[in-house]
Amino acid sequence: MGRAMARSVVERPSRAAASEFTRRVLHVLRRIPSGRVVTYGDVAEMAKRPGAARAAGQIVGRADEPGLPYHRVIAAGGRLGGFGDHPQLKASLLAAEGHVVRRGRIVNFAARRWDGS
Repeated sequence: MGRAMARSVVERPSRAAASEFTRRVLHVLRRIPSGRVVTYGDVAEMAKRPGAARAAGQIVGRADEPGLPYHRVIAAGGRLGGFGDHPQLKASLLAAEGHVVRRGRIVNFAARRWDGS
C-alpha cells in the first residue's frame, strides 16, 4: 500500500460521519444572516470539524438545496472564492445585501464576518 493510499484510508471519514458533517454544514448555511459572511473554515469549525475547510467547501459546492445562502460563504481573508463559473453573480448577490466588493474581496471583512451567534 503506497503512502497516498494509506493517507486516504486514514483521513477519510466513515459514510455516517460524512453524512453527519454534511448535515451540520447545511445547518450552518441556513443560519447565516443576510448582510453577514463566513469563510469555508468558519463553516467547518461551526460544523464541529475545525481544519476541514476544503471538505466544507466541497459540500457547499455540491449542495443543491434551494434557498440556502451559498453566496455568503467566502474564502479566507475575505476573498470571494467559489461559486463555479459565476463569480460576478456571487459579487452581485453580496452587494445586494450591503457588502462592498472590491478586487474580489469583501471590504471591511472583519466587521462583516459572522461568528455563529
